[in-house]
Amino acid sequence: MVTAFNLQVEETGERLDRYLSENLPNLSRSRIQQLIEQGNVHLNEQICTTKKITVKAGDRITLEIPEVQPLQVQAQDIPLDILYEDDHLLILNKPAGLVVHPAPGHPDGTLVNALLAHCPNLPGIGGVQRPGIVHRLDKDTTGAIAIAKTDIAYHSLQAQLQAKTARREYLGVVYGAPKTENGIIDEPIGRHPQDRKKMAVVPIEKGGRNAVTHWQILERLGNQTLVIFQLETGRTHQIRVHSAKIGHPIVGDPIYSSAHSVGVNLRGQALHAWRLKLQHPVSGDLIEVTAPPPQTFTTLLEILRRRVAS
Repeated sequence: MVTAFNLQVEETGERLDRYLSENLPNLSRSRIQQLIEQGNVHLNEQICTTKKITVKAGDRITLEIPEVQPLQVQAQDIPLDILYEDDHLLILNKPAGLVVHPAPGHPDGTLVNALLAHCPNLPGIGGVQRPGIVHRLDKDTTGAIAIAKTDIAYHSLQAQLQAKTARREYLGVVYGAPKTENGIIDEPIGRHPQDRKKMAVVPIEKGGRNAVTHWQILERLGNQTLVIFQLETGRTHQIRVHSAKIGHPIVGDPIYSSAHSVGVNLRGQALHAWRLKLQHPVSGDLIEVTAPPPQTFTTLLEILRRRVAS
């Protein structure tokens, strides 16, 4: 059953999304913006997908919340490396090779399949195909990923990511030796104009979206370098694209690097979501979780250190 809210504006001057969030306090602003973008809001009997439009006195607004569609993804008993869990929040250490959500070519065996077995109440939270997923990691990027177990937690975590109050730090081994000890990469990222399976630095006027990555050297390892990255934004392949842009692609990256092998059988890029800091969506407490890197990552570092020492 579709739930509908009908409102009539009394005063001119507010943005549509702000007006709705003030008059429908049970819905978060991010949820309202999502409903607007999905065409579930009518302004004067016309579908309105622009959240920034200014409403005027006398405007009639209808907001519809569509019925949750049954989830077609099947639960699968896939082992999970749990770093933190309570009634609202789950933080996992994702292994290499595990796709986060079903997509063409990966209909099952994904993190979502595993989550549905571990948390049967997830369907409907944050979308039918991505229940509970507020951010993602590439298939072969390992490390900490947060999952919302309730609708309140989902919108809280989403808001923290948008407000940049959630802190995500990654460890990466890059080719080459950067000349400085730290830096900021501020380059917009969008779909590659020729290869639609890749991302690239793309001007905003051509569809790129703002992307900012902070980096700092942790250890120089000869022709490779261990770097800590902090994301200010969360674009697809952001660290991988930005690292390649400055001439220091991630070791083992099959898409954005053509550099030689370093003698370790990596499953993919040497990139690990190392530390995650966020505010608990209900208690407000600071949650800080560190994900131990996989054996292949630590083996790579040991080999590079031995080469430097010899």
